[in-house]
Amino acid sequence: MQGTGVGWRPEIAGVVADLPGLGFCEVIAESVDPAAPPRGVVELRDRGVPVVPHGVRLSLGSADGLDRRRAEHLAACAAAVGAPLVSEHVSFTRVAGRDAGHLLPVPRTREALDVLVANVTTTQAELDVPLALEPIAALVDWPGEEFTEAEFLTRLLDRTGALLLLDVANVHANALNRGADPRAVLDALPLDRIAYVHVAGGSEHDGDAAAGDPGVYHDTHTDAVPDEVLALLGELCDRARPAAVMLERDGHYPPAAQLAAEVTSIARTAGFRDPRPTSPAV
Repeated sequence: MQGTGVGWRPEIAGVVADLPGLGFCEVIAESVDPAAPPRGVVELRDRGVPVVPHGVRLSLGSADGLDRRRAEHLAACAAAVGAPLVSEHVSFTRVAGRDAGHLLPVPRTREALDVLVANVTTTQAELDVPLALEPIAALVDWPGEEFTEAEFLTRLLDRTGALLLLDVANVHANALNRGADPRAVLDALPLDRIAYVHVAGGSEHDGDAAAGDPGVYHDTHTDAVPDEVLALLGELCDRARPAAVMLERDGHYPPAAQLAAEVTSIARTAGFRDPRPTSPAV
């Protein structure tokens, strides 16, 4: 899998299908019926465009244990679209039988790491393809954490053999909200494990300076990719030369020409040509 990709959504299916030099696409696994995948996804698959199922509800960080039906569904999606790999988040969505409806950050503790390793390992046993894990954008950090995010992630990947789905927009959001240097964050991450990269837009929300509230950056997926995120993508590519980079957009879709221009900008920033990659495939 290589080149520039896009997250496939029904609202932009025609735009995605017409993008020149599309290297791959990603589809939300929970939106796919493995017995009857969306026609647009099937057409891309039949054209030879790799399709990656991207899970959002597996809740790998849940101490309640893994919902095997969801893992089986992810595996069935992979088989249905002939996926080269699948991906999910380093997060939890369910606890004590309740579903938050959002990706929630996992405490960076030894106990939480053991839970993640167990659930990831169980998921991998259901899959016939590799699994890539994506660290999320989080507005809060749990107290009492025992690792930095990079340390925690490195241990998780080492113990499971999973790959890394790195979202540079998440790196930007977390660094901005934590008052950290995103380039220093990149330097600490296990970049040699990257399977592919997400790029997405967001927006800043002003706080109350008088009250000591600096505001917050939201990883919205509904705004254009800011220059800072593109610059961070360039920093990543200087360090790791990822073979596959994609635009993730989940609403407020721009006109087709604007969306295509954003994909082209990502390709150029990544150093791809027309927009093919200059590095080996993953």
